[in-house]
Amino acid sequence: MAVTLSERAATHVSNYLAKRGKGVGIRLGVRTTGCSGMAYKLEFADATPEGDEQFESFGVKVFVDPKSLPYIDGTELDYAREGLNEGFKFNNPNERDRCGCGESFRV
Repeated sequence: MAVTLSERAATHVSNYLAKRGKGVGIRLGVRTTGCSGMAYKLEFADATPEGDEQFESFGVKVFVDPKSLPYIDGTELDYAREGLNEGFKFNNPNERDRCGCGESFRV
């Protein structure tokens, strides 16, 4: 089981944590919502969350709560710029469908 960051995503997170002045990494998870059932959660972790699985990519720690891990196992978090838009992109091999607005997914 693993959740990884691309080099671009790791660089973006490292730069943001440095600007922020605190934080030990990021925490990924899922929540129930939207028309397809689940949505990704992404937040900065200021401390190591108790009970979370811990992964590391390019020197950035990634924490995932045990309930979310089966849904996002194998996911790579990338950071992309497309035209005027930029943001994180979840490359999840477990994803079977995505809603039209792109806010939620189904496994």
